[in-house]
Amino acid sequence: MDGSHFEVKPVDTDDVRYERNDRVVSRQQTADVDIGTDVRKPESNVPTTSAPAQTITGAPSLGGTKVPPALVVNKLTKQFGQRTAFSEVSFEVAHGEVFGFLGPNGAGKTTTVRTLGTLIAPTSGSAIVAGIPLSPENEVEIRQRISIMPEAPGLYLRLTVSENLEFFAGLYGLHHADTRIKEALAAVNLADRASDLCGGLSKGLRQRVGLARTLLSDPTIMFLDEPTSGLDPVAAREVNDLITGLRQKGVTIFLTTHRLDEAERLCDRVAILNTTLRTVGTPAELRDQLFKSALVVKTVAPLPDPDKLFTGIAAVENWHLEDPGSYVLSVSDPRLAAPELTRALVSAGADVLSIGEAHHSLEDVYLELIDEDVEARKR
Repeated sequence: MDGSHFEVKPVDTDDVRYERNDRVVSRQQTADVDIGTDVRKPESNVPTTSAPAQTITGAPSLGGTKVPPALVVNKLTKQFGQRTAFSEVSFEVAHGEVFGFLGPNGAGKTTTVRTLGTLIAPTSGSAIVAGIPLSPENEVEIRQRISIMPEAPGLYLRLTVSENLEFFAGLYGLHHADTRIKEALAAVNLADRASDLCGGLSKGLRQRVGLARTLLSDPTIMFLDEPTSGLDPVAAREVNDLITGLRQKGVTIFLTTHRLDEAERLCDRVAILNTTLRTVGTPAELRDQLFKSALVVKTVAPLPDPDKLFTGIAAVENWHLEDPGSYVLSVSDPRLAAPELTRALVSAGADVLSIGEAHHSLEDVYLELIDEDVEARKR
């Protein structure tokens, strides 16, 4: 570190204070995740092996050899007494992929991250994390290959940026940490703020310090739990840019977020969870699965007989009026339907403003699949 030292002084059974020079901080302040009473308590029916991995479309390869997935989850379940946090969840994440994990509050997203991060034991099912089977005897080895950034990064506000990273580097057991700290700060564009107190930083900058901390151990998989929660658009964009940069460097990122536009922009694939896993795929695949192809026609004035015009076109399956002068047509193939539709509108003397393909967002997919308030149901 920098020549000074940390002293651990027990104050009472619930709190330990770390003292450095004249600054005192509580261990309770550093708890990244509220892990409750279930920490690392293995349950008797937790398998230690996983089912054979399924092939991930577009999975990377080295010299023609397919790289095994960074994360394999098979029928993983977590129950707290009579309440099920998530049930029989199965998916895979490829190396270097940004994998979005979406769902409403109470759907089990954070509990899934805690389980895969070895903070709590699953009730049943299995997983392979960074090439290591998820089991009590492998917890330490898994933690050496992953990092977790919770929604609240849990920094010591009366320590500087570099002092925070020095402290956590010590907890990670990193040797020659100065180099790793400099690299991590450079990666999040905070090299010139190393001497600033964390208490004086904006929330966006603190999130970047949290990201720097997750980079210290050079993880194979980074679990980012709501990294842009509560940030203004500028700060959120900065964090998103950092995630994009990490993906370009080949880091595997498991991202939970409520921002669907963010997930659509950043993620290679997304999974939608609502206690059970509803679907997994690229945003484009999910749109194609849930919604038919459609064309949107807008005219200056309403058509006198739209039904006669549209039903006379073979590629049009059905249509409906969206607004006066705006029509949505379900079609078998937009590329085939658009030219014929254009000719028909011109022949009918319609003043056409636009003809375009309807685009559904990831939000449309999400709302189509998530139709209940999970938190209210659990009360």
